[in-house]
Amino acid sequence: MRLTKTLALGLAAILATTSLALAGQGDTLKTVKERGALNCTGHNGSYLGMAEVDDQGHWKGFDITLCKAVATAIFGSDEGHLNILPTSWAQRWPSIQSGELDIIIKSSGWTMGRDTDVNMQFSRPYMMAPIHYIARKDTGATDASGLDGGTLCVQTGTTLERNAVEHAAAKGYALEVVPFEKTEEAKASYLSGRCDAYIDWDLQLAVLRATEIKDPENHIILPDVLSAEPIGIVMRQGDDNWVDIANWLLSALWMADENGVTSANVDEMKANPPSPGIAKLLGATPGVGERLGLGDDWAYNVIKRHGNYNEMWEANLGQGSAYKLARGVNGLIRDGGILHSLVMD
Repeated sequence: MRLTKTLALGLAAILATTSLALAGQGDTLKTVKERGALNCTGHNGSYLGMAEVDDQGHWKGFDITLCKAVATAIFGSDEGHLNILPTSWAQRWPSIQSGELDIIIKSSGWTMGRDTDVNMQFSRPYMMAPIHYIARKDTGATDASGLDGGTLCVQTGTTLERNAVEHAAAKGYALEVVPFEKTEEAKASYLSGRCDAYIDWDLQLAVLRATEIKDPENHIILPDVLSAEPIGIVMRQGDDNWVDIANWLLSALWMADENGVTSANVDEMKANPPSPGIAKLLGATPGVGERLGLGDDWAYNVIKRHGNYNEMWEANLGQGSAYKLARGVNGLIRDGGILHSLVMD
């Protein structure tokens, strides 16, 4: 009797666990539509260029614009249909696994551990982030080896910390890692002189030097590329349609960029498509939305409200922003970058 009861309890536990796993692999699009809003992660503090809060308390930045784009693809507009949930770096995985978040767009690097052990699924990279050190010139360092015996301020629990440790081991220099919970804390400590160096994407280091360092000429971005981290949209595993929506959203932004479809001319392009591909992209030829569970005008709405990929880049990071950053490796493949669209047939 005791054995039977034990087996029954064990079976119940297995079924309960299975039920929870399947709940995490449900129809995310259906859940979002029923709620009437997308729960997308915002950063838990400023990550300049990617996520910031303006003087009116509104979120802005490249990652935030992508959150808005996903909401717009689903609802036709992000206004009233998007919840930006501030989430720490460490808490983003539990938050999406619990269902609190529908999608993570938080400058998250694609790694094998996150893809397998943490059971996340990534979109195609929407950005490539080459990783560098920045150091004060008075350290005498002209490359990473010149930091031997020095200290590094870094956000703990991120791939940046791993990049530094692995690069130092591979190149044979010693570097004491000084970990901090938040980006702002690590950055402030470097600026105060607590550490000899700081690590981040090249674009974030350029932003830092341009906007927060009083003597930018005395700080050098070292030439060593520690890693080139692919940055993707992150979702729970098990919902292929939700992953398709993320991937085809990115492809639509790049296709518009490649073909000169902008927020300014998208109405004209839809009325008189220059090619069959553009007609499908903008919904002039029906069918492309139904495959994803969206309206045929989903890409049109995104481009109309938020622009193509280049418009998003220029507004948040490029010439329309305070940072004046060139796209570089994140340009279209025809321009020497890595980004390209897929065929909508």
